[in-house]
Amino acid sequence: MRSGESRVGDVFPDLRQPLIKQLAESGAPRRHWHAADEDGGVWLFESVEGDGEHWAIRQVEIDARRSVHRYWWGLLQDDHGFLTDQPLEIWDLTEITEEAFEAVWAAGGPA
Repeated sequence: MRSGESRVGDVFPDLRQPLIKQLAESGAPRRHWHAADEDGGVWLFESVEGDGEHWAIRQVEIDARRSVHRYWWGLLQDDHGFLTDQPLEIWDLTEITEEAFEAVWAAGGPA
């Protein structure tokens, strides 16, 4: 396995990594989103548009205990969760500013 390559369940390379990295490093405009659930969990997404869909390139999850989990092309998954592998359904999300997203991302620690 190459350096930086993610593994799914420590069995197979995650084939999404090159695509997510390409989208993240593109000059495509970014949009930022917020969602919350009934248990007190919060999700923030940074997305780019591709093929008419919004794809998450960075994601922050804050669970009800206020534990922060961050996902991006360099860390697609961990024992807690993973970067969403489906296009975002933006009609279910609230758009937020880039500054708001970046503040939460930075508060989660080094990438």
